[in-house]
Amino acid sequence: MWIEKLADGIVRVQTPIGPRYIMPSFLQRVYLLWIFRNFPILPHAVLSGRQRRLIDRLCSEQRFVSMAYADGMDEAPVIGTIERRPVMGAQPLPSRRPIAAIAEDSSLAAEARQRS
Repeated sequence: MWIEKLADGIVRVQTPIGPRYIMPSFLQRVYLLWIFRNFPILPHAVLSGRQRRLIDRLCSEQRFVSMAYADGMDEAPVIGTIERRPVMGAQPLPSRRPIAAIAEDSSLAAEARQRS
């Protein structure tokens, strides 16, 4: 399986509009096999800076391929899948309790310890 991926492997990129398939060069396939050695699907956020730049460059080069069957042969082996999800806006943090309420809680806990 590794040999097939090394020879003809492609990378699937999950985008908001659907999956895209990218045909990397031989050296890029070697590096991508190393990236996906333990996990078949990786979020874009967990990649290192160098790995993100590679994926971004591959996407910007528009080297997309179709997954159509050719002469009855199976589809090309997928080296791995990158999940590129849109960045969600920052959600507000829950409001904090007032300091007086914390002091009351700690005094109640101290009283309970003294009674037992």
